[in-house]
Amino acid sequence: MPIPDLVIRGQRVILPASRDQDVDAGLSQPQERREQFLAVAASIHIQDGIITQISGYDDVPAGSAIEEVDNESTVMPGLVDTHVHINEPGRTDWEGFASATRAAAAGGVTTLVDMPLNSIPPTTTTAALLAKIEAARGQCSVDVAFWGGVVPGNTSALTPLYDIGVVGFKCFLVPSGVDEFPNVTKANLHEAMPELARLGAVLIVHAELPGPIDAACCSPSPPQEGSRYETFLQARPRAAENEAVALMIALSREFGTQVHIVHHSSSDALPMLREAKAIGVKITAETCPHYLYFAAEEIPDGATEFKCCPPIRERDNRERLWQALADRTIDMVVSDHSPCPPGMKCRDEGDFMKAWGGISSLQLRLPVMWTEARRRGYSISRLSEWLCSAPARLAGLGGRKGKLAVGYDADVVVWNPEKKFSVVPEMIQHRHRLTPYAGRQVSGMVQTTFLRGEKVYDGGVFKELPRGRLLRRQAGVF
Repeated sequence: MPIPDLVIRGQRVILPASRDQDVDAGLSQPQERREQFLAVAASIHIQDGIITQISGYDDVPAGSAIEEVDNESTVMPGLVDTHVHINEPGRTDWEGFASATRAAAAGGVTTLVDMPLNSIPPTTTTAALLAKIEAARGQCSVDVAFWGGVVPGNTSALTPLYDIGVVGFKCFLVPSGVDEFPNVTKANLHEAMPELARLGAVLIVHAELPGPIDAACCSPSPPQEGSRYETFLQARPRAAENEAVALMIALSREFGTQVHIVHHSSSDALPMLREAKAIGVKITAETCPHYLYFAAEEIPDGATEFKCCPPIRERDNRERLWQALADRTIDMVVSDHSPCPPGMKCRDEGDFMKAWGGISSLQLRLPVMWTEARRRGYSISRLSEWLCSAPARLAGLGGRKGKLAVGYDADVVVWNPEKKFSVVPEMIQHRHRLTPYAGRQVSGMVQTTFLRGEKVYDGGVFKELPRGRLLRRQAGVF
């Protein structure tokens, strides 16, 4: 065996409990794919950007270049974030490929999947996808894949988009907030879902229905001030999510389409998700750090940086989401990084009802999750499942991303779980620095991020030339 280009070794390396290679089959049967990870002393051998061997700590060929990790730090797979709004082209003043992927690298994220909105044009046609690819080319510090979009009337575009290489498709059941990406109705889904089932493509769903929201907004109760968080919370009731999840369970059963619920926040819907998964419905779910860190009772009036849809709910709801992660009713945690120019958050007015709904957190997912997971007794090994392997499988990248295993891309993050820091604007790498995490103290400092065995971030310093690739479905590259 040739001498590896690099060996990364440490006393706490997060590896799959079973080293057997598996086939990427998506998450359609999550009850059969409950991976476990262990922290062990190990050496990761890397050749041409691929992991070629994982051996004991001292088993290193003579003459190898060695990256020695200190005993306080953990070596983990590069994070995979499948819910990121990069917004380029068209709304690059909101975010862009260069800034978003730098933030990702600083947060230990080595692969992200771009949402089909809020770019202009949205990724609902092959021409729009090709425009996005050209906009991204040469700008990315980490690897990027792409979701396509399902909107009314574009069913004929789904197969061409899938053939080119999108990893799946996104739809909204309520207005998305941008006119060029309209929401679908049940009738639209009856048209699109059989085609998605034929393709074997996953449909990821913003699962809120308009009816309960419209009813809440038309309530005869006295109008409330828009500066009160409670006003916004009441305007996006749990029923909107609950009814949407029930609908998607029924449609998944009817058509056999693999469905994934994005940014889930209502604990009321967890029992039906749990039951659906137990009987083999092809449905999975994600939640986000902000639903697991914050609680509605703690959000100050006027603090519109906390606005997102669905909303951050009550403290008891938060703890039920954590339990659902523990029992795998919820499969993963992704950022839903949805930035906008600060003026659109209406911070000066403090009006939740007017502000853009979206939270910027792409760079902070690992420390935020570790801070709260450790407080509840969860291990770093569970983080590897929630932040790395499960998102990679959802996006059809599970044969090359999300694990430290032979044959996988050598995407690695080295971080110190004991290192505490305060979130300050100066450290933020995404385009706009307004975030509800500002001033919060968290644990888990990212030190070094490797993309295919090459350092792309090291102690605040970025690789001079971006090295990220644009990924097609099934391991191809654009």
